[in-house]
Amino acid sequence: MQQKEDMDYNQREFMIFNTSELSQIDFTQVCETSIETVRKSVDETKTFVKWDGQIIPSSVESLTTKEGAYTYDEILTILSTAEWSSPMQEI
Repeated sequence: MQQKEDMDYNQREFMIFNTSELSQIDFTQVCETSIETVRKSVDETKTFVKWDGQIIPSSVESLTTKEGAYTYDEILTILSTAEWSSPMQEI
């Protein structure tokens, strides 16, 4: 089962863009379900969507602030940066 999941993620592409363009996304073309379910950067100025396959969905292609497309491994590296992950506070 783990190999199948890895294969699925290896077929996924990711695009980062400004949250100001979220209303332009056709959520039937991407894996996210709505504006409310996307992950945002710490300062909430950027977000991303993902899709299966190498063909960029038309609503994603038309974005003017897009960065990518990224592979699964590339997006994991990006999402581990301070821009996307808040440091944990010590108790």
